[in-house]
Amino acid sequence: MSVRIKLTLSYAGFLMLAGALLLAAVWMFLLRYVPDGWPGLLGIAPNRYLLLVAFAPAAAIVLVFLLVFGLVGGWILAGRMLAPLTRITDATRVAASGSLSHRIRLEGRRDEFRELADAFDAMLARLEAHVAEHQRFATNASHELRTPLAISQSILDVARKDPKHDHGELLARLHAVNARAIDLTEALLLLSRADQRSFTQEPADLSLLVEEAAETLLPLAEKRGVTIETSGEITAVLGSHTLLLQMTTNLMHNAIVHNLPGRGTVRVTTSVRPETVVLTVENSGETLSPELAATLTEPFQRGTGRVCDAHPGVGLGLAIVKRIAQAHDGSLTIVPCPAGGLRVVVELPTPPPNAVG
Repeated sequence: MSVRIKLTLSYAGFLMLAGALLLAAVWMFLLRYVPDGWPGLLGIAPNRYLLLVAFAPAAAIVLVFLLVFGLVGGWILAGRMLAPLTRITDATRVAASGSLSHRIRLEGRRDEFRELADAFDAMLARLEAHVAEHQRFATNASHELRTPLAISQSILDVARKDPKHDHGELLARLHAVNARAIDLTEALLLLSRADQRSFTQEPADLSLLVEEAAETLLPLAEKRGVTIETSGEITAVLGSHTLLLQMTTNLMHNAIVHNLPGRGTVRVTTSVRPETVVLTVENSGETLSPELAATLTEPFQRGTGRVCDAHPGVGLGLAIVKRIAQAHDGSLTIVPCPAGGLRVVVELPTPPPNAVG
């Protein structure tokens, strides 16, 4: 039986039970307060048998009326009550067919069905955005991977058609292209690992990760004339040491590369808030608009004028940072500095007291 039929029978059964109890109460009243020998109306003295004979057909008619009324009324009420659930079910079928643009948009007062419909609409919106993001990512990744493969094919064709060509130069170019393809593949694997959260939770300190990343990137900073300044307090977190170090390194690498050559600065600070720990990376550089800054976390979106010939990257630096932060239940905020450059803030939740020794 459907839920509507079950609710209808429940309404009708409850109404029948209430009617039967009411009739039983009336009958008990008659038995108690109308004894045998009571003069009655017009001098007629009814007894209990006559009362029963007169009461039983009337009670039966009342019960039949209550049954019909309960079934009809219950069917209508159940239909009205379950109408929102029917709309939610129809929307689920539409979403299951592959269309995620459909929304329920349930009207009326905020009750349990309205909350369920709103939650379902929010879930569809997130799924639609997630699927669209993955489709764009797959398209961009295919394009980025095809480029080094096409260049490698061209180099090999030149070497085959012109045996007298300088093979040393061709090998150097082939090595550079192959290295870029390897970097891109490793970045894609790292991005996938962050998305799947397939890592072991362990205690870590962002301030120590900052020092480690700064030591690694110091030669690059000195080569480009960029000064790295680190400060802050101990910031304990719980997560993957490898991913958190990659996140910190990516932020500082971007801050060094996209900076003012010969006179740039990178300031990295760590701090603790009541419920989060904060990693802030701020650098000098070109003035960027808020609209452009908002696109920098998109995969393969390097931003106009932000591609450096010496360190072109693979366009996944900030995308990886964002995914790693999200994999650790954190957030990433990018704000352009009025004087130029960016201020990037990563907030991660503070671990439980017993999780970090």
